[in-house]
Amino acid sequence: MFVAEEPPARPRLLVLVGPTAVGKTKLSLSLAQHYEAEIISGDSMQVYRGMDIGTAKASSEELATVKHHLIDIHDPNEPFSVAEFQDRSVPLIRDIDGRGKLPFIVGGTGLYIESVCYNYQFSETGSDEAFRDEMQRIADLQGAEALHQRLREIDPESAQRLHPNDVRRVIRALEIFQLTGERMSEQLGRQKRTTPYRLCIVGLTMDRAILYKRIEERIDLMLEQGLVEEVSGLLERGVDTSALSMQGLGYKEMVAYLEGRLTLAEATNLLKKNTRHFAKRQLSWFRHMKDIEWVNVSEMADFSTQLHAVRGIIATKLNLDR
Repeated sequence: MFVAEEPPARPRLLVLVGPTAVGKTKLSLSLAQHYEAEIISGDSMQVYRGMDIGTAKASSEELATVKHHLIDIHDPNEPFSVAEFQDRSVPLIRDIDGRGKLPFIVGGTGLYIESVCYNYQFSETGSDEAFRDEMQRIADLQGAEALHQRLREIDPESAQRLHPNDVRRVIRALEIFQLTGERMSEQLGRQKRTTPYRLCIVGLTMDRAILYKRIEERIDLMLEQGLVEEVSGLLERGVDTSALSMQGLGYKEMVAYLEGRLTLAEATNLLKKNTRHFAKRQLSWFRHMKDIEWVNVSEMADFSTQLHAVRGIIATKLNLDR
């Protein structure tokens, strides 16, 4: 008699998302300890070694309390892409789940996290080095905003998602259109939003004014901790200012200060403004994702209340003890 085998259970996957400075790190550490989880960083900048302050990386003491993955895996001159994040994360999730632990993605890079949650299929569109070089010359001669304007004209949705200073990704979006005649936003829109996981996504949000105040306080603390010195050290070690890593928030602004193009006060104010805009774009991205259970932490009296609310969501979605 033929007996059909039961299909293997889908791996569990816990995800915590939200804008910068909303409080993901503290909450994730408590959750990971409670559920015996291993954290996979869903931040496109924390992969870089020696870039700690500007990326708000967890401290060495915090990292020691819970197993973390995809932190400090690249030198700053090396690129990191959504495809690599996906390639590394998928087997990690299977491995962690297979060892009886809970895979737990934490971060704010929306496309990276969404690509894993819903198994995006990225087509091989190839590359056009001559076109890339031409676009880079435009950025160098006319400024990043001129290049971003080109993207706004052909793909306004991608232009809204990408910051003008993210020259590498802006060029890639233009290159996709050049090679295929199709917008990057159209490629993303075709992705099927089905998940191979038993998925629980928790999103943290808070009152906008409170979030912006936290962002400004965080940047002031970064400067006290030595952000300028961190960026100066990277330049002294030969990290190219055109590297993807150096386009990150905190790095490009401090490079402008160190090169004498801005005063420290101007660079700091620009960083605060850019970070506020970044947080707004993060929230916009996540609000278009499905399956997110939102928790407004500014409406809760204290951290223990936040923790209790999130555990309640996890208990319901993943059938785990509160």
